[in-house]
Order: sequence, then C-alpha cells, then structure tokens
Amino acid sequence: MIDRIENEIETLKLQLIEHPLYKMMKSKEDIKVFMEHHIYAVWDFMSLVKKLQLDLTTTTLPWIPNKMPFAGRLINEIVWGEETDINKDGVAMSHFEMYLQAMDQVGAEMNPIKEFLNGIEKSESIESHINSVDLPLFLKNFLLFTFSVIESNKTHVVAAVFSFGREDLIPDMFIEMVKTINNEPDLDLSHLIYYLERHIEVDAGEHGPMALKMIEELCGKDPVKWEEVLEASKTALRHRIALWDGIASLILKPVTN
Repeated sequence: MIDRIENEIETLKLQLIEHPLYKMMKSKEDIKVFMEHHIYAVWDFMSLVKKLQLDLTTTTLPWIPNKMPFAGRLINEIVWGEETDINKDGVAMSHFEMYLQAMDQVGAEMNPIKEFLNGIEKSESIESHINSVDLPLFLKNFLLFTFSVIESNKTHVVAAVFSFGREDLIPDMFIEMVKTINNEPDLDLSHLIYYLERHIEVDAGEHGPMALKMIEELCGKDPVKWEEVLEASKTALRHRIALWDGIASLILKPVTN
C-alpha cells in the first residue's frame, strides 16, 4: 500500500520538488520573506510530532506499557531529534529554535511569530487564534488544516500528514533550496544552511523511512484507514503547494513607496 500511495501522490510531490520558489530566492530580502512565512510551518510541524507522541506512547501516570511499542519507538526517536537536536554550535535545542537563530542571522522579522506564540494561551482555541491574527490567507489555511487533522483524533491520518505531507518531502525540497542559497557568497547563511543540511541528513537517512514504517503499523490491513491516509496525504501536499505559491507571490510582489 505504501507503494500505491507514493505512486498516487508522485505528481503533487514533483510540483513541490520542482517549484520555482527555490530558484526565486536570489537575495537577502527574498530569503527573509521566505523564512518569515515558512517559520509557521516549522512550528506547526512540532504539533503533529507531539500529537503522535501523545497517541503512540504513554504520557500519563501511572505508566502502563504501550500497545504499539514499534510505532512508539519510532516517534520517540523522531521527537528526540526534532525537539532536542544539536545546533551548529553544539547546543541542544529544537529545530524550531534553530530556525529562529537562522532568521536572526539574516535579519528576518521575528516579532510576528513570537507574538503569535504568545497569544495562543489567551485564545479560546488554536483555530480562533489563527483566524484572528494578521497572516496571509494561504498561511492561515495551511495552519488550520494541520490542526483539523490533529483534532480528528485519527492517529493514522496524523501520521499520514506527518509522513507524506511533511517529513517525506523535506529532503528533496531542501536539497533544491541549499543549491540556490549556496550560490550567495556575500551572505552569511551558516545557521540556515546548517539547519537545512541537518534536515537532509536526518530526514532522508532516518526519520523519513521510520515514518513510513509507522504508517504501515498504524493501518495494518484496514482498507478504510489506507484510503484516509491517501486522501489526507493529497490534501496536505496541496496545502504545501499553496504555501509555496503564496510565498512566491510575496517575493514577486513589487515594493511600493
């Protein structure tokens, strides 16, 4: 079934891998625009990860053995790498915090994402908070889809969006980005390049294959679950394409005085 899903989403994956956005980032300002919007996808990815950890491991007391130890092991390893990795300077931190470091290095505006996070606890729900903040519609739709998946409480669907809509794509997309960014010798992008190369190393070599095994264990031989995985994966990819389209349109937007 994994092969069937990968075949059916191949066209959407290619749209992302070959998206013109990567080659559009030719200046510091272009990179700043990208990072200021992509940071929200870096952030909401962690909610997908933590939802899987809540569903697949024991996070309550008293502790009892997990019913799916293989999937639990996979997600614990992924959480360990995403939430407490080592940055460029050997300091333990999440990939989200690494990304903030990279934003700071290039002079990207970080106040919006910080204010967004500070406002979460004051809102009635994450959906109302997303709708209330000043973000482009394509970005709001991206975030709202993520949390609708999380709140579906269908672990296999969450895993599908995590695996096929996010984790499985990161190496291919970021390889294209690194190629473009490395052609900018006048910019100090060492933190961003480290972040990207770290994702390429970890996701292609470890997390991606692990995530696919997790999908197989969660769905087993249930045809309904496999169909839901397929549809959720397609929808996640379409939202990712819309995110890339939206960021590309902002980079192309002429500056007005």
